[in-house]
Amino acid sequence: MVFNHLIGVRFPVGPPKYLSLMNYYVYVLRNANKDNNITYVGYTNNLKRRLQLHNTGKGAKFTRGRRWKIIYTEKYSTKNEAKSREYYIKKNRKLRNLIKKDNE
Repeated sequence: MVFNHLIGVRFPVGPPKYLSLMNYYVYVLRNANKDNNITYVGYTNNLKRRLQLHNTGKGAKFTRGRRWKIIYTEKYSTKNEAKSREYYIKKNRKLRNLIKKDNE
């Protein structure tokens, strides 16, 4: 199997090793204002940068105009695992409420 790099360099056995070392995170954000009990679930490969984007209004539309803090994270080695878990957490209200309750 041969993969072509963007600048034409060929990799004989597979993609570069630095791609396989990347970690993905599923995170739950909570509105920093304790009166408003709103959560948001997402995934990223850089938690610090993603939280900064959410807090500066450049993240998802839902998160704009609010201050957020991370209340829960899970680490995965592949993007597909992280996306699957994000979807599960988003759809499972009992789990989201349990996470909120544990972080009050």
